[in-house]
Amino acid sequence: MPTNPPLRSAIRPVKRRIGLLSTYPPKLCGLATFAAALEGELKRAGNRVDVVRIDDGDHTDPIGRPVAAELVNGVPASIRNAAAVLSRCDVAIIQHEYGIYGGVDGDEVIDLLKGLEVPAIVVLHTVPLQPTPHQKSVLEAVGDIADRVVVMSKTANDRLTALYSVDPCRVVMIPHGASTPTLERLDVDHLGEARPQLLTWGLLGPGKGIEHTIDALALLGDLRHRPRYTVAGVTHPKVFARHGDEYRQSLIQRSYAAGVAGSVTFDDTYRNVAQLQRFVASASVVVLPYDSRDQVTSGVLVDAIAAGRPVIATAVPHAVELLGSGAGIVVAHADPVALAEAIRSIVSNEDMLASMAAEARRLAPSLSWSAVADEYARLSDQLAQTGQPIAI
Repeated sequence: MPTNPPLRSAIRPVKRRIGLLSTYPPKLCGLATFAAALEGELKRAGNRVDVVRIDDGDHTDPIGRPVAAELVNGVPASIRNAAAVLSRCDVAIIQHEYGIYGGVDGDEVIDLLKGLEVPAIVVLHTVPLQPTPHQKSVLEAVGDIADRVVVMSKTANDRLTALYSVDPCRVVMIPHGASTPTLERLDVDHLGEARPQLLTWGLLGPGKGIEHTIDALALLGDLRHRPRYTVAGVTHPKVFARHGDEYRQSLIQRSYAAGVAGSVTFDDTYRNVAQLQRFVASASVVVLPYDSRDQVTSGVLVDAIAAGRPVIATAVPHAVELLGSGAGIVVAHADPVALAEAIRSIVSNEDMLASMAAEARRLAPSLSWSAVADEYARLSDQLAQTGQPIAI
């Protein structure tokens, strides 16, 4: 674990002008959602947030939320302008994922960081276990320039400090935030329903492993009430641009071939944050059957825990870490039999369901966006170059 600089004190941090570089709504992606939620909580605490939106070439709705500037990948003048806008702030928070920046493995972010004149906090959403030489050099350069590097799980920290040449003293762990529901009770008695409700949600595409849950459902025909399974979400825009709805259609066809089409619902309804909270809380169990063995952060996993729901997940590092205290079950990858047994054990055991939900609720407060934004605000305050904030 890194030795984090002291972020907590009895004194509230000075209100700051904070720059935030990220993909941003109306773009549909996890980083855009992350950025909007962090921005909202930082502003709610009294800080000014100047957002620089990354234009990575994907088509988005031209009517989006107002931003201070846009970074257009592949345009040097735009990189310089983005750095200048961010440098008007006390500190800049830079979201990092290889695929959102221009250049090979997103190496244009290095020029952006070099152009900053204020402290930089870089938030790592990916730390590859087996990086290519160039991916490794990019991440090491980012770590060398940044004043602080934020990771969101112990696995990400261990991997970063063991496999990459990054100063451990610059590494800080702040968890991924979650929108915590305001419902009075989330632990409703789902076992009292005629059929338990399973839920997987998020942008769809190969690697989500949903086909394994469909196959697992086919193995539960002996249950008195076979669970219903809802797959909520649309195809990821980048996947759709290349392959259309092939993956989603393949899942529908698979549900018919497995004889469980009557138990599987594909739901592409758009839901705002409050509606999504209620939707997740209505599930008996959240299932995250991802194929990836490399995922160090999952916003969907964090949101499920924040909603007080038991989780069944494949052994992605973040799930192994977050579910270890009893909020869910971790199963092997691409193993419908293991998934089926995990589903059976939870939906057939009221005590287990209640225990997992209780543990999820215990973990939830530390994962709230307000708590997470407070950590970023304190870190920003620590790094600000002067004792007085830039006027906001």
